[in-house]
Amino acid sequence: MIIKERIDSLNWADITSSMNKKGYALVKNVLVTDECDNLTAQYTDEQLYRKTIVMEHHQYGLGEYKYFKYPLPTLIQQLRESVYPKLAPIANGWMQFLGKEQRFPNTLEELLQHCHEHEQLRPTPLILQYTRGGYNAMHQDLYGEVFFPMQLVFILDEPGQDYEGGEFILMEQKPRAQSRAMVLKPAKGDMLLFTTSYRPAKGSTGYHRVNMKHGVGEITSGKRRSMGVIFHDAK
Repeated sequence: MIIKERIDSLNWADITSSMNKKGYALVKNVLVTDECDNLTAQYTDEQLYRKTIVMEHHQYGLGEYKYFKYPLPTLIQQLRESVYPKLAPIANGWMQFLGKEQRFPNTLEELLQHCHEHEQLRPTPLILQYTRGGYNAMHQDLYGEVFFPMQLVFILDEPGQDYEGGEFILMEQKPRAQSRAMVLKPAKGDMLLFTTSYRPAKGSTGYHRVNMKHGVGEITSGKRRSMGVIFHDAK
């Protein structure tokens, strides 16, 4: 099954409900083992990447990640193009809930055109690698004035087999309330969709904005690789 058909066949009603209620959705077994292994095998092919970030040099955490360059590998390009049109209606619903006039286009091509008009020209999909002791500090992936409010990550190694620890953490920061952490353990090939910056939450007087950050807990053994798909381009 080609990537678009695989994405189209997912239960988008359930995904929409989860994104609206929690700001994330975990979808099992979207990539097969060979696809995950091919991505990790290409980690050392420097021709695929535009930039490498050593996280401790920037106080981002402990680990390394690499941004892919254009043209993106076929699998990543197809995922980016296929998932975005499914998320755009959810994102537009969020804008409506929060009383914002902003609306996102129906296609990735139109979103990227908007990015390029604001001098955001660099691709943002990336692959991340952590070994024992590695972690990713809590953050948001905002690369300029234009950003899409949702992104996704694929886990490329098997927890409990290839590594221990390394839980995916979402931190919810409600106004005038204590923060809440959500700790997730996606398996190899799973797709985790989550908010880039904030989500709407319904209160007693209507919807309000809840800010969210994400990160990765400490790796206690082994090696953990993941592939992130961010839809907006960077300056």
